[in-house]
Amino acid sequence: MPEVIFNGPAGRLEGRFHPSKQRGAPIAIILHPHPQFGGTMNNQIVYQLYYAFAERGFSVLRFNFRGVGRSQGAFDHGQGELSDAAAALDWAQAISPEARACWIAGVSFGSWIGMQLLMRRPEIEGFISIAPPANRFDFSFLAPCPSSGLFVHGDQDRVAPIKEVTGLIEKLKTQKGIQIEHAVVEGANHFFEDRVEDLIGKVGLYLDKRLGNPARIAIASRGD
Repeated sequence: MPEVIFNGPAGRLEGRFHPSKQRGAPIAIILHPHPQFGGTMNNQIVYQLYYAFAERGFSVLRFNFRGVGRSQGAFDHGQGELSDAAAALDWAQAISPEARACWIAGVSFGSWIGMQLLMRRPEIEGFISIAPPANRFDFSFLAPCPSSGLFVHGDQDRVAPIKEVTGLIEKLKTQKGIQIEHAVVEGANHFFEDRVEDLIGKVGLYLDKRLGNPARIAIASRGD
């Protein structure tokens, strides 16, 4: 997949972009886990999410937050990373001006950033939030949640215990017109070790339901 460099608020940001061949195809932005704990755009879950969207006809962008890989800048405790995510969406929309919709997907820290972006960008119509650390970061801004989406958690997650996320989800489910779904991956920890295939399977089922079972697009190579 093509390597891309685009301008962010703190300098250049490094990414990978898969452009859809379909005119007006939706955009998906994938956000990686915490930069200070080894999170990068090459995280296995981020990588698999990237292809899950690409195979369903999306133009997909994954990128490194500031200070990660070849992205310039330094870790900014979430505020700067949210600005990076907004810049990534701006870039993807400039590349694909006919895109009819946008989705956001994030893993752990990336899910926290993604949900904040969701609140600021009304064109985001769906989200995938994987292992959101509701015990470590404040998710109270999701009131109300503007789009329907999916939360996925492992039942053996000790970093962000499932009971914390369940409370958040139950609160969001009370909103009219918004459907929040929750999938649990049995035996999975926070990093979904040995359970990534199960995780992506649940995400894929949800996407197919929301998108009306789109025809799968063969991706020539999963190598970057």
